[in-house]
Amino acid sequence: MTNGKLNREVFDVAVVGGGISGCATAYFLSRSGARVLLLERHDLNTEASGRNAGSLHGQIQHEPFLEEGEEWARNWLPALRFLADSLEIWDGLSEELGIDLQVAKRGGLLVADHPDQMPAIERKVALEQSIGIDSRVLTGDELREIAPYITDDAVGGELCPIEGKANPLLAAPAFATRAVEHGAVIRTGTSVEGFAESGGVTEIRTAKGAFAARKVVLAGGDGMPDLGRHFGIELPISSGAVQVSVTERIDPLVKHLVYYAGGKLTFKQAQAGTLLIGGGWPARQNAAGEWVLNPESLRTNLGIATRVAPVVSDVKLLRTWVGIGNGTPDHSPIIGPVPGHPNVILGFYPYMGFTAGPLMGRVLSRLAQDEEPGVDLRPFAPDRF
Repeated sequence: MTNGKLNREVFDVAVVGGGISGCATAYFLSRSGARVLLLERHDLNTEASGRNAGSLHGQIQHEPFLEEGEEWARNWLPALRFLADSLEIWDGLSEELGIDLQVAKRGGLLVADHPDQMPAIERKVALEQSIGIDSRVLTGDELREIAPYITDDAVGGELCPIEGKANPLLAAPAFATRAVEHGAVIRTGTSVEGFAESGGVTEIRTAKGAFAARKVVLAGGDGMPDLGRHFGIELPISSGAVQVSVTERIDPLVKHLVYYAGGKLTFKQAQAGTLLIGGGWPARQNAAGEWVLNPESLRTNLGIATRVAPVVSDVKLLRTWVGIGNGTPDHSPIIGPVPGHPNVILGFYPYMGFTAGPLMGRVLSRLAQDEEPGVDLRPFAPDRF
């Protein structure tokens, strides 16, 4: 082996990426007895996994449903089933990892304030119900009964009972801590520069030396396209900066994860009492090329929030931060071995990777140990594009 001093140990699996999927993979692997190395170019949980608002999604997102249509939604149902199965893991995760991840699954509400919005909601609910998700259509009165803060203009909506929230600052680090307790080795500030495969072992070259492993799991978020090119595969993963806002603490008010059928919005209340307001509104780049607050996005986002929940107008805004959202052309994950490189496994869930993280970790760990993944991965094949 060349290009830097090679550690003598050959790990069973090297995981590239220190977000929730990578840390969960390292945890499940190490718990099963595998010798695991995790490499992260920055620090753990500093990119998408730690900068999102902590929403736990379990319904077809309304915006792509309107934009892409019902045929897309039917094709996306396997990805939705993946989220629903991951949400079941979230239920017992605090106990398993020994830390309160602030998981609260009281359901998601999609609010409509015009009768023309209801037919699409009804079609969407029917698709969710077709795979066993117990979503249901609400009248305006039913909506206000369970969420009294919702605007009087609401004419109806949807309740998806499996949705909720968790604390994104806690989840990935908790997986990493338990992985280390099971013997995993974690190296942060370690960018991967290249790979070399020989004799069933892959060398991972970094600026801090080279490492070796029998299997490699690539779970590097927006770094996946560059990682994939080392193995001759072009991954159509897009990246965009979006912003989320947080308010002062208020008394308990919002039990659900709230969306709006007429525009981009996610709205919920954290365990600490703050309101988290987002929905995928884009940030902007400054003269230095850094992603910073976009005032126009902020005004529009807050305008929608106050339209859906007028009480928000009386609450002070504390700060807005920018995170990275990653996507694929069909909104579905990329999971499986790289064609022609069976010992290199890809793991990427677009847009809602925080929700999918626990199941991604379980599936990727099984693939890395040549076990049945427990999920039909054919819709997520890396070479489908």
